[in-house]
Amino acid sequence: MNRIEDVIYTANVRTTGGRDGASRSSDGRLDIKLSAPGAAGLGTNPEQLLAAGWAACFIGALGLAARKLKVVLPADTASEVEIDLCFREGEYFLRARHNISLPGLEPTVARALVDLAHQTCPYSKATRGNVNVELNLT
Repeated sequence: MNRIEDVIYTANVRTTGGRDGASRSSDGRLDIKLSAPGAAGLGTNPEQLLAAGWAACFIGALGLAARKLKVVLPADTASEVEIDLCFREGEYFLRARHNISLPGLEPTVARALVDLAHQTCPYSKATRGNVNVELNLT
């Protein structure tokens, strides 16, 4: 495990009721209802939340990669993350696909940015070796 030097931010979210409950952050900025995937409920589900967080973080990592490689990141850069909740042999697991749009960049440059971002993104690091991840340029 990495040694922690400086904590930049701590998210504090309290969830009650599990997949059919609610989550609220300590600062009140996140206040959502939850529902199971595919359920008729009005809330979101943990897989959608993971996809949103990972996509946002990945775009930040793309920005860092672009600065490192001295490339201008397109203004309309986008990351669409698909999270699959899977079940096999009595166990649940996740699988992910990142569909990344870097319009106007040469494919080799875009691939270099995506690969570097995947090495540095905290969400990618947290799931590495445990979640099958595809990185697709669209």
